[in-house]
Amino acid sequence: MPEAAYVLAFDTANEVIAMGLGRLDARERAVEPVATLEVEARRASNTQLLPRVDALLRDAGISREQLACVCVGRGPGSFTGVRIAMATAKGIAQALGVALVGVSSLDAVAWHAWAAGARGAVAVVADAMRREVYPVRYTLDDAGVQRLEADRVVKAQVAAEDLAGEGGAAGADGTAAGTLSLTGDGLKKYAELFAPTGALLPEELWAPTGTGLLLALQAAWRAGQADPFDAARHNPGFLLPVYTRLSDAEENERIRLAKNDPKNLATGVQDVAPRRDQRATMHDTAVLNARADEHGITYKPLDAAHAEAVAAMEAQVMGSDAWNAALVADELPRPDRTWWAAYAPAQAGEGEGADGALSSSAIARPAQAGASGVSDGVSPDGDGAAPTPSLAAAGDGLQLVGYAGGMIVDGQVQILKIGTDPAWRRRGIARTLISRVASDARDLGATTCSLEVRASNAGAQAFYESLGMHSIGKRPRYYSDREDAVIMEGPLQGVIGGSTVSAAASDRALRAVREGGDAAATCANVPCSEGSHSEVSAASAADSEPAPHQVDVAGMHLRVDEAHNAQVAAEPAAKLVRPLVLAIESSCDETAAAIVDGEGNLLSDVVASQIDFHSRFGGVVPEIASRKHIEAICGVCDECLDVAAQRLGMPRLTWADLDGVGVTYAPGLVGALVVGVAFAKGAAWAADKPLVGVNHLEGHLYANKIGAPDFAPPAVVSLVSGGNTMLVHMRDWGDYRVLGATIDDAVGEAFDKVAKALGLGYPGGPVVSAQGAKGNPKAIAFPRAMMHSGDMRFSLSGLKTAVVTYINNERAAGRPLNMPDICASFEAAVVDVQVKKAEMALRQTGAPTFCLGGGVAANPVLRAAYEKLCAKLHVRLVMPPLSACGDNAGMIALVALDRFRQGKFYGLETDAQAHADLEQEY
Repeated sequence: MPEAAYVLAFDTANEVIAMGLGRLDARERAVEPVATLEVEARRASNTQLLPRVDALLRDAGISREQLACVCVGRGPGSFTGVRIAMATAKGIAQALGVALVGVSSLDAVAWHAWAAGARGAVAVVADAMRREVYPVRYTLDDAGVQRLEADRVVKAQVAAEDLAGEGGAAGADGTAAGTLSLTGDGLKKYAELFAPTGALLPEELWAPTGTGLLLALQAAWRAGQADPFDAARHNPGFLLPVYTRLSDAEENERIRLAKNDPKNLATGVQDVAPRRDQRATMHDTAVLNARADEHGITYKPLDAAHAEAVAAMEAQVMGSDAWNAALVADELPRPDRTWWAAYAPAQAGEGEGADGALSSSAIARPAQAGASGVSDGVSPDGDGAAPTPSLAAAGDGLQLVGYAGGMIVDGQVQILKIGTDPAWRRRGIARTLISRVASDARDLGATTCSLEVRASNAGAQAFYESLGMHSIGKRPRYYSDREDAVIMEGPLQGVIGGSTVSAAASDRALRAVREGGDAAATCANVPCSEGSHSEVSAASAADSEPAPHQVDVAGMHLRVDEAHNAQVAAEPAAKLVRPLVLAIESSCDETAAAIVDGEGNLLSDVVASQIDFHSRFGGVVPEIASRKHIEAICGVCDECLDVAAQRLGMPRLTWADLDGVGVTYAPGLVGALVVGVAFAKGAAWAADKPLVGVNHLEGHLYANKIGAPDFAPPAVVSLVSGGNTMLVHMRDWGDYRVLGATIDDAVGEAFDKVAKALGLGYPGGPVVSAQGAKGNPKAIAFPRAMMHSGDMRFSLSGLKTAVVTYINNERAAGRPLNMPDICASFEAAVVDVQVKKAEMALRQTGAPTFCLGGGVAANPVLRAAYEKLCAKLHVRLVMPPLSACGDNAGMIALVALDRFRQGKFYGLETDAQAHADLEQEY
């Protein structure tokens, strides 16, 4: 530990950038303020934060190496603002190898009020937009600040009514004894609304401050909740923002699914008379859109249409403790509940129980739900057979094989039920369901988890202990048969996304502890979640055992390029060739990192895909994408460094060993790009390395070098992805001219929408292609829009509409859909136009080479058509390997390497951009 160790604290949860620099006193567990600063951000946090931090340290005469800890405000607050601070802090802490401690932004406001002399009852009311606020009550006395409730989000009017009884009207000086004092930036909008509830503190106390952040950290340190010197305990990958709510897409999904409106999920139409407030939409294929796991099991929020199936399973295993369908359905619309279900194709699980051994559903209920529970945990038929056909409810051809639900109360999720079908054990259902419930609970403000489990169920208790829970007591005679219930409680950490990390990342975490907390190498991201509990049989506990040596980050499986892995195994260690550049890609729904050496060799290329989280919505949800990037980015970069170290034959590779940091800055989803840009800037600043910004579209052009290192312009490139469709003339590296682009939908977008209309799932490209391979491409004459327009523009909207209209007309006529023919005919219409325009581009430019880029470049029909075209025109065809067609960081690293050599570096004020012109130099 250095003689003088410091903590850097900052917060951007609202329109103010708050910063604090403090000296850490380990003996007294004290944080002595050295410098603080508050600056109006005005929606420019990402451009101002790091330059201000750099100046703060410079003016104080403190170097980066003297920082032992980074402290960041976790929110709640502006979603974008919180992520900017969080991603920046993660980058700084990971690159420096120091602890990252999160504190509540609202607590920081309360502590600043305390430092200013406020005492008594205080409520912080922060702005949550949408006419909502984050209200939290505190008691302030000479000893400090005591929080009285968990974070929540409510309408401003509701919050004002709740606080009205906390104190009387303010006196003449505005600070009458016993009066509730109010602070928080929500008062900027709602001062008049809240004025009758108490005295408003001065406006300079309404936002987080550096002083408040440092005091909040000191309080957590003294309470044993944090240790700024413990880098292993406070791994940057563990920390997540405070959300208090699900994403809009998830909230709307819960509302829709809670309505008792059975549908045929394959067609999206009602099997019964529709309610007046309902209409069939493509979203009704949610179950089929959701991706099945390796066991064929699909997970999605429980819907009212399957309440009968839940009740039927309950009756099989719960006896007198079972809930009926009405009780289940009543739970679903409640905003403080979260319910998940597991489905399998009907009848697929019959006879698949392991050796016919008995297993049972797991049921647990807190006291608030009323005393009930399981009988003896054994299926009444005694043979482990698959459930009765009644469990395949709602006319969707799916069989319910598991369910779980929880109630969120005062920052804790209480597990109400966990049930798994006896015939579907040993598939990880219980673990996955409880992970989904815990993940929702975390986003709704929970930090701990509790449940009751039968005293005799040792297997279930062991399972929950493996999730970090422990017994805190018993409820005598809790169940209907008078058996005692063991109350278990614990944090959510280790539940969400599983607890598995790569072996290398685990080793670096242990090594960090042994070496005194050098967290530059700490482990892959297992996000900070908080607890779970319920009753599971011993067999169900075994069912939840994690797979060995699984590389899992934030619930996402990491994909490391297989060709690279084979190369590592077959060849001796690579020679270290400078420069080494690590690049980050986060423009959409892939969190990726790669390292390239001075010869253009990719030493590692790691991707964490979010497809599983978006699939049930039939497309990428920007809010979910941004949240998942925050969860995954540390773990992905850790794995990237580990894989590169292995390739180089080094025991470890740290940020200090790099020469530069690259990142996709545009184009893409702003909320997703912001995470990557802020993290990369933080890491580059902390490691004192130059930052290189990369245009994502240029990355797709460079992807062709991954499969063909000798590839060089001039060339024509067809860039086809979910967001882009264009033909580009590459006159030289960095010299591009767009010959034509889509005027509406992109090719990948059209594939997704057609797949969604057919109920084939997401992403649409692979499933449509698989169906089309079995069909007749000439069966249906879909339009070829703009095929003969005389230019190189594209239009996909009309084709997509024509296909959807055809599907609807066939269903209306009562005719079964010929999926293969529809897909093959649609695919042929897309390919015909793409090839026609490509031929025009090649003839016009005279380019000797034709290339592909983007996710749709993996389509086998398109690739075959281009092979035929290039053979006819005697043009070289270069196509990226399938693994490099979609978004990846390898292609970004190759661009970053060239720009690094050219000295094209970006400053700390760099920001993400939703749009970028490929023709424009940057």
